[in-house]
Amino acid sequence: MSITTTELVRYCDTLLQAGRFRDYCPNGLQVEGRAEVSRIMTGVTACQALLDEAVKWKADLLLVHHGYFWKGESEAICGIKRKRLKTLLQQDINLVAYHLPLDAHPELGNNARLAKRLGIEVDGTLEPDNPLAIGNIGSLIEPATLEKFTHRVADALTRKPQVISGGSHPVRRVAWCTGSAERYIEQALAAGADTYISGEISEPVVHFAREAGIHYIGAGHHATERYGVQALGAHLARHFGLEHRFVDIDNPV
Repeated sequence: MSITTTELVRYCDTLLQAGRFRDYCPNGLQVEGRAEVSRIMTGVTACQALLDEAVKWKADLLLVHHGYFWKGESEAICGIKRKRLKTLLQQDINLVAYHLPLDAHPELGNNARLAKRLGIEVDGTLEPDNPLAIGNIGSLIEPATLEKFTHRVADALTRKPQVISGGSHPVRRVAWCTGSAERYIEQALAAGADTYISGEISEPVVHFAREAGIHYIGAGHHATERYGVQALGAHLARHFGLEHRFVDIDNPV
């Protein structure tokens, strides 16, 4: 089966409430390709390696979390950017990207899918008064030692996380935000979390965790954001009867 690109993007925009977010990049269709879509490839970042896989598989549309045209980047179409855009345009492949809308979705979003993988029961956000909040907070069904919970994270994400202990207390109340969101640790503490998870870590966060008494787990920017785009791709495949393939281009960050 197939669907028009316009119809598919309109459906995603509505599903993810893309128009409500003030983001660092355009959400939705970023590069226009062929008018009909029957094969969707998903991935975290629209790097050249993922584009090459899309070409090999003859994908009609590439759906990613990290697309192009970020605020503050050069507007010149040169070098790496030229090669990437040339690949898409020559092969007539659509590029569709959702950044914050894909982080925030309560079922298909990166944060929601990470919670499912880690066995966390979600019961709120880090910004209760913000309907578009990104970070979440919840509880483990059974408390665990930091060591045991770290093993759970490593097994679920297939990579060893970076862990900063905030003391000897067990992991009970967990807050998290995928990707580059380490500074939300202060909001996590204020919300009553004893443990905070994000993708990346920065130097000040180490001292904050130790001094404030909250465990910090840096589980990887790429690793924590693999699951939302897969869930969205699988949803679209089921809903419209399309072919879907997720390709994981490894990234240690």
